[in-house]
Amino acid sequence: MWGTTPTIPAATVRAVNRLTARWAHATATTGAPAAIAPATPELGAPAGTVLSAAGLWPLLGFLADGAAGTARAELEEALGLRAEEAAGAARGLLAALSAIPGSAAAVGLWTRHDLKVREEWRSGLPETALGRLGGDGPEADQRRLDAWAAKHTDGLIPSMPVPVREDTELVLAVAQALRTRWIRPFDAGRLSPETGPWAGRELVGLRRTTSLLDRVGVAETAFGPLTVLRVLGNTGVDVHLLLGPEEADGGAVLPAGVELLSGARKAVPGDLLPLGTPGPGLRVEIRRSTSREPRLHVSTTPFSLTSDHDLLAHARLLGLSAACVADPAPFPGVSEAPLVVEGAQQTAVARFHARGFEAGSVSAMAAVGCGLPHTPYRVRSVELGIDRPFGFLAVHRTSRLVLSAGWVAEPVPYDEGDLAHLYDDDDEDEGWGG
Repeated sequence: MWGTTPTIPAATVRAVNRLTARWAHATATTGAPAAIAPATPELGAPAGTVLSAAGLWPLLGFLADGAAGTARAELEEALGLRAEEAAGAARGLLAALSAIPGSAAAVGLWTRHDLKVREEWRSGLPETALGRLGGDGPEADQRRLDAWAAKHTDGLIPSMPVPVREDTELVLAVAQALRTRWIRPFDAGRLSPETGPWAGRELVGLRRTTSLLDRVGVAETAFGPLTVLRVLGNTGVDVHLLLGPEEADGGAVLPAGVELLSGARKAVPGDLLPLGTPGPGLRVEIRRSTSREPRLHVSTTPFSLTSDHDLLAHARLLGLSAACVADPAPFPGVSEAPLVVEGAQQTAVARFHARGFEAGSVSAMAAVGCGLPHTPYRVRSVELGIDRPFGFLAVHRTSRLVLSAGWVAEPVPYDEGDLAHLYDDDDEDEGWGG
């Protein structure tokens, strides 16, 4: 139906997932410098963080291709590969992201008309029109760049994260977006947690039941057991919901979820878990049923997150410290004129609802249940309740590349009038699979 599955080199997957884990840990443990924007009105105003290393990594790769000295070495460390390989790997990743059904990726480069960009560097970028800055003022430039961001994220991100100023010489940006529909949708209703930080609140809940117990598992980590639920999308992109012990924050939970993808740790699937409470949010019992099939009952909450990340707040981690220093010029391979990074930002969005998931990012740098039925069977029953802060990873199923990652700190308050929005009933499906 969708043609060939994109092939992403294992080295690239490892490198991007490594950056995801490191960035997620740093963002959580330093007090989350990302600004959390209000959620869409129909989903209330939950808080948390979302980021996309998959959207940032290609931008760092193109920068490394034109960098020298300390800036080049820092970018190599952030990327996890040599600078001479970076542009090719970045092009390959962008092509693979665009080949995933329901996904798209694009690069944009804009320069001031009198800036001479080295052709050998520019040719390392995917074929894309070279935009110009400064022709009719920064306001007009900003409108053009905002329109580019909106176009290449299908409206998820309406503006370019970095501002265009009178002295801006160059803007390089990478946009990435994905949409998928759940193979098995959720039902929306009310969720009322009895314990934990969300106890006593009336929240929007999402519920569904399946006989596939292996959709949930428990892995042992350095901070204790981690419960992982895989929600399968119909485009080959799944979302992994991650629930750790109550004291574990996103800085621990998200890297542990990424580590599971590498195979370094293994999760025990639901059909092999012991009876009782083997993992956070889980209860495993033997119950009477009308069917011979086992049951996995899941309840969780939707989320809608938007984060604005100042990439220079983690400049060393992301390989950008020396890129901001003029002496020596960090990017001689980009232009004959000396350039330094003036600003670097990422805006990232993620939305999880009853029927599917969507996420997008733009990374940019500027230089300058009735009755009592007959129950003859005794079956294995697994219940998972995600009713307190949790993490998520959007994962390309085949390669295990993390496309988006985040932490849900606040739930959606219950409002019966808002439930219809959780089903996306307008079916504006141009970007959706299936």
